[in-house]
Amino acid sequence: MDFFERQWTSYRAIVEHDLMEHRAVAEATATAIQAWFDARPTTAPPPHLLDLGCGDLALLAPLLQRLPLASYTGLDLTPAVLPLAQQALGNVPFPSHWVEGDLLAWATQGTAAEGHAVVAQPVDILHSAFAIHHLADADKATFLQAARQRMAPGGLFVWIDVFRQAGENLEAYVARYTRRITALWPQLTTEQQEHVISHLSRCDIPADRQAIAAASEAAGWQWHWGWQGAHQAEALAVLTPA
Repeated sequence: MDFFERQWTSYRAIVEHDLMEHRAVAEATATAIQAWFDARPTTAPPPHLLDLGCGDLALLAPLLQRLPLASYTGLDLTPAVLPLAQQALGNVPFPSHWVEGDLLAWATQGTAAEGHAVVAQPVDILHSAFAIHHLADADKATFLQAARQRMAPGGLFVWIDVFRQAGENLEAYVARYTRRITALWPQLTTEQQEHVISHLSRCDIPADRQAIAAASEAAGWQWHWGWQGAHQAEALAVLTPA
């Protein structure tokens, strides 16, 4: 089994056993997007949706399939997941595009990692789930400022991620989440737990939830929490251009 297969097997186990409350996240996402649609003028044109870190679309696809979109673009750094996402989405009555690329490059340059333009028109709906926390805090601020400039007036940004509690440092967060994995995730094998903990320790930089809300507002967004999980980590933020 290669690295991607090992990584993906661990990820799928987490989703299938709902260890990070993906089901509640999916419901909260649908609620946020539907509320945005309900508030739009009936004469508004269909929106363009860009999904940063789209993954395999296992949970988002059922929602996308019933949305009246002008287009959908799924962007992910891992090219192996894009065919899985395309298969999950299936036949839809709007164009879909699949791009290997970096979310920060899109925000700051309007390009994917390979330099190709991504979604030339302003984005009406921006969605990202469990991806932005890999950015350093300074890069998160840069992302928020740049992404704000790429949004259409009246647009919507649904940001699902893990966040630190207000005032909690990264070391304390990692220790707390590690205890959660070892105590509350018996559905994962020991090897899978170790893999997740290794990734968490090396790659995850969740934002302080109070600080990131302030940074978002400074970048020109209005911020409110659409959903917060039971473990003071997973949450969904709804951002709209101020």
